[in-house]
Amino acid sequence: MTRTSFLLSPGRPVRLWLRPVGAALGLALLAAGCRPHAPTSTAPAALPAVKARVAPVELRASGATEEVVGTVRARLRAAVEAKVPGRIETLRVNPGQTVNAGELLLTLDAREAQARLDSAIAVREQTARDLERISKLVKDGAVTQADLDATEARHRVALASVSEAETFLGHTRVLAPFKGVITRKLADVGDLATPGRPLLEIEDPLALRFETDVPEALLERLEMGGSFPVRLDSRTNVLMATVSEVAPVADSVSRTFRVKLDLAAQPGLRAGQFGRVAVPTGGIPVPQVPASAIARRGQMEYVWIVQEGRTLLRIVRTGKVAGDRAEVLSGISPGEYVVIDGALVHREGQPVEAP
Repeated sequence: MTRTSFLLSPGRPVRLWLRPVGAALGLALLAAGCRPHAPTSTAPAALPAVKARVAPVELRASGATEEVVGTVRARLRAAVEAKVPGRIETLRVNPGQTVNAGELLLTLDAREAQARLDSAIAVREQTARDLERISKLVKDGAVTQADLDATEARHRVALASVSEAETFLGHTRVLAPFKGVITRKLADVGDLATPGRPLLEIEDPLALRFETDVPEALLERLEMGGSFPVRLDSRTNVLMATVSEVAPVADSVSRTFRVKLDLAAQPGLRAGQFGRVAVPTGGIPVPQVPASAIARRGQMEYVWIVQEGRTLLRIVRTGKVAGDRAEVLSGISPGEYVVIDGALVHREGQPVEAP
């Protein structure tokens, strides 16, 4: 057995007892353990160049807006009521049906109105005969002029009664006030119609507007005749609406003003759709880039900027998106260049070539 000393740390020798057979093997293993490892990694392969368009980061006015919710409604709509009481005898329309102006919608029981007209006609005929007889007697001097005047007055009253009864009878036929679509049916055959009770609702589907309640702080931004973008939840495109009416008095509870904006006719645009109108509130200039330059992965937003012909990843925080431009609140500075089609870049340091 051989005793051998090794200095593994300064000032502290360590003695190991090795058998003659394994002494050489132990020394070799110890030396191998103390020798530094050779690097095994290889140099990364060169990244292929990608063809992509770039655009500068521009400082533009933020165009800050505040969205106010509202509803699409028909400019011309009416609740159809009966002007005289009566039992509904026939109902000729259903919701969704298109009607023309003056078209018959429903009829009421007209027996009472017809009896009133018949009575008025009988009185008119009687007063007409009386007037003819009295006129002859006046010429003969049998009656005075006062009798003739009284008879003429009674005849005029009879004529007015006939006209009134005819009008009353006409009110038993309820007609469409304008061309439109029946949107609701609130009564049916056999129901009692009374003045003030809506029976049907009709709207003109071709003339629509956007109605919203605007807070007092934003009212000055909405001028008569001004155009503002309206975005509906059921549509992807933005509609332009023109302010046509602004309520002069605020609601006493909500402290808002009713504003109505006319919409141009659009396919698929219907009354009752929910949307938002963007009211400009002004703002300071902020960096903006094309919206397609913003890439997203989960909750993270980032862009690829180009420096010395290579890509560099930047985490950003975006603001509002208006059209094809996106506000960038942090992460990049004006004057830098971003890759417009950020999804084409997959690795940092990738060379960029103009397409």
